[in-house]
Amino acid sequence: MPTDPPPQVRLPDPGQGEVSAPVPADLRRWRRYLADERAEAAVYRDVAVRRSGEERNILLALAEAEGRHEAHWRSLLGDRVGKPQRGGIRTRTLGFLARHFGSVFILALAQRSEGRSPYASDAHATHAMAADERIHEEVVRGLAARGRSRLSGTFRAAIFGANDGLVSNLALIMAIGASGVSNSIVLFSGISGLLAGALSMGAGEYVSVRSQRELLEASTPNPEVSGALGYLDVKANELTLVFRARGMSPGEADAHANEVLREHKADLARGHAPSSVEKPDEHEAIGTGLGAALSSFCFFASGAVLPILPYLFGLQGITAMLAAAVLVGMALLVTGTVVGLLTGGPPLKRALRQLAIGYGAAAVTYGLGLIFGTSVR
Repeated sequence: MPTDPPPQVRLPDPGQGEVSAPVPADLRRWRRYLADERAEAAVYRDVAVRRSGEERNILLALAEAEGRHEAHWRSLLGDRVGKPQRGGIRTRTLGFLARHFGSVFILALAQRSEGRSPYASDAHATHAMAADERIHEEVVRGLAARGRSRLSGTFRAAIFGANDGLVSNLALIMAIGASGVSNSIVLFSGISGLLAGALSMGAGEYVSVRSQRELLEASTPNPEVSGALGYLDVKANELTLVFRARGMSPGEADAHANEVLREHKADLARGHAPSSVEKPDEHEAIGTGLGAALSSFCFFASGAVLPILPYLFGLQGITAMLAAAVLVGMALLVTGTVVGLLTGGPPLKRALRQLAIGYGAAAVTYGLGLIFGTSVR
């Protein structure tokens, strides 16, 4: 899965006619493609080792497809393959992450890389290969979406809690520091902001996750309904109304209701416990209220402590504020990158956006602190 910029125009398929003799630039490009395809297949196999069931089979099928692409470039190169080359830096990074982590982050990166395939404009790649890469992007998007939905509320609270702590306490420190008060007051304000913000975030996250869980529980089918299935009038089949109430068309609801009744009878015949009217979404995970609250508290505090570290180590005045801004800026780049990976957006763009938002808030409060400090002197 090479990672050149995505093209807009598809040139003629080399399989549709004669292809001119390759020039040295072609051979170099083909060798790079070959190396990337090998590396990509290895990435999918490495991630598949850490998965099971259908996801494992899908990943292995992707690796097999990359192997077909590898064979295409190998056939074009013939005896000019040369020494095995390393894949591009992006592909090698994916390989490293896949071998050591194998998480949703690797799939999110792979999704972006699949979308940047140059095959659609390369006259030596087939239409089928270009189509494969486009479809691979959607396949990996689906796998990454499964992983994102499994991320618990605890993890989401951690990421966004840390970011909130960074921005809010940096802005507070800048405002208080710019007003010209003593370092002890700035430090006390920073610690107070840390505790107040962390407690507020923890309480808010607890209420949010508990409310979400209660909402899901209220929408989950009652398991006791299964006991009534055997007594339903098959001709009237009131079960159809259940599925119509959940948004199915009358035809779909009738077919689904009949399927549920057949499964119910089959379970009873086998001596198994009857299955539920509707299976829960196995990919949905929201975590626990207490876990999310604790995580939010701790990660908000971990972010909010960075702006006050320079003051804890004895720095003063503008030097302390600049050091705080640098520390927070580095952390914002990290959290922005993580958010980009989780949402499937460009990690660098998300990181720079987080940095701009954080520094923008700090600049506004710094200006207010200067105004306030001047007015009270």
